[in-house]
Amino acid sequence: MPRDNNPKRENLLNLALDATERELEQSVNLQAGYNKTEKTWEVIIRYSTSLDQLRQEYPQITIVELLNGYAVATVPQQLIEAFTNRTEIEYIEKPKRLFFAVDQGIRASCIDSVHSSYLNLSGKGVLCGIADSGIDWRHPDFCNPDGTTRIAAIWDQTLVPDASRGMYPPAGYYQGVEFTRAQINAALKEPSQTVVIEEAPLSAQQQTEIQPSGGQYVRLTGDYSGHGTHVAGIMAGNGRASGGRYRGVAYESELIVVRLGVPREEGFPSTVELMTAVDYMIRKAREMNLPIALNLSFGNNYGSHSGTSLIETYLNSLSGYWKNVIAAGTGNEGTASVHTSGQVQPVENHPANTVQFIVSTYESFLSIQIWKSYSDEIDIQIVHPSGQTVGPIQRILGTQRFRMQQTEILLYYGEPSPYSVYQEIFIEFLPTASYVDSGVWEIRLAPRRIVNGAFDMWMPGGGILNRGTGFLYPVETTTLTIPSTAEKVISVAAYNSRTNQVADFSGRGYTRVTAQVKPDLAAPGVGIVSTVPGGGYGVKSGTSMATPFVAGSAALLMQWGECVIILPS
Repeated sequence: MPRDNNPKRENLLNLALDATERELEQSVNLQAGYNKTEKTWEVIIRYSTSLDQLRQEYPQITIVELLNGYAVATVPQQLIEAFTNRTEIEYIEKPKRLFFAVDQGIRASCIDSVHSSYLNLSGKGVLCGIADSGIDWRHPDFCNPDGTTRIAAIWDQTLVPDASRGMYPPAGYYQGVEFTRAQINAALKEPSQTVVIEEAPLSAQQQTEIQPSGGQYVRLTGDYSGHGTHVAGIMAGNGRASGGRYRGVAYESELIVVRLGVPREEGFPSTVELMTAVDYMIRKAREMNLPIALNLSFGNNYGSHSGTSLIETYLNSLSGYWKNVIAAGTGNEGTASVHTSGQVQPVENHPANTVQFIVSTYESFLSIQIWKSYSDEIDIQIVHPSGQTVGPIQRILGTQRFRMQQTEILLYYGEPSPYSVYQEIFIEFLPTASYVDSGVWEIRLAPRRIVNGAFDMWMPGGGILNRGTGFLYPVETTTLTIPSTAEKVISVAAYNSRTNQVADFSGRGYTRVTAQVKPDLAAPGVGIVSTVPGGGYGVKSGTSMATPFVAGSAALLMQWGECVIILPS
């Protein structure tokens, strides 16, 4: 693999390119974007000038151009260096894994009065865009009174296109299958008829969910987790299944839905899928000549949390394109013990800052990011639960490897990128056998030359770590997830509308740029009743539930802005 630590690539991508096949297989962070079978890397790029010449010279590289100079590229491993060194390419990042981040909430948000007052706002003439786990398109709340669908389009990114079966991705994209309003309406008229063909044999569970037709099993895209359906009901459900009781915010809007995910073995969505989803929904809105409010209830913990990653700058750039509003949840990491911070004192021979963290039993991987000012020179030591110590570790750019009993450590010293002035030190803990050594570990930070001294550390979020793994002395500030840290995105925290208290799990601000105040708003996110697959309703909590209140309210404001308001005399 390439071992050139090219500054046009982010640190994590450089480390991934330097990792062995075994290290890639063991690390959720490093393997994201890598196709082991085809030996290709999927990456996010910022580019300038046309990419036509690059396509002509390297037809093996697949590129999906997004709006405003961003793109997603699939690059064979042997062409990574040549691709990086192209003058058209400004910067490259690898994908990051994403995680999930009504009646009582409607009243608490004062939306009832907006629905029923002389304004009579309902979201009519505005699109609600939802990038999530899918939607139960048969649910009555997403159908009109005449039984036709309120959904303008569904893009299921998890499906594999197949032209022989009429399964095509949206124009301009290569992944997934798009379903039109006409296809959804056709499926609604005939309950046993669907438009997506699945290969048999299927699992017993799948066979109970579909009907055989002509010797083949067929199924229209759905929502097996229920997360997207719940979010969609809060933002735009019309309450038909409840006689209007559980009506959502923009209840007469049309919907565009993207089921995030990838048709690969790991099956989890990443920042690549999220960026293409946003790109698709905004393009679709412009095509339909309608304003759009977008709801993003996904996030991740990787990055400086300063609004400078490519997904954050991409969302910022879209704020001035067409008529759109983007709302993103701040995540549920407020009490997850995955963040800590501190200050290294600028005193020679000052005792090191010691950060302790616990690794629980049966932990198959762990990573820690340290973000600090590049001007600070800090010596790092890592202490194993047994007392074995590594360091002070040399401050050299690139990958370093250490073995501490049954745990291998990959450590990468990064350098500032064109989009960030901060330095990252990335530490990956991988088992040499089955699990990372459990117990209390330490990272010691000793001053050598200090200008600023502030540092932050993050572990992966989304609940993928075992219960008990986390920092011994966590800090709940700056626990909001990316991309809610983007400056021009509406960042939404959750509060309990019954007690009028911020939810303890809700991700908190500021961003790492302390002058940037986040979150922007808080909305009801505890015990929210909304639609679930199967035609009914259920209760969920999280910033994922708070965000659609804000995104739906933005749709109402956009409707108001598009109308001529006649005040009563």
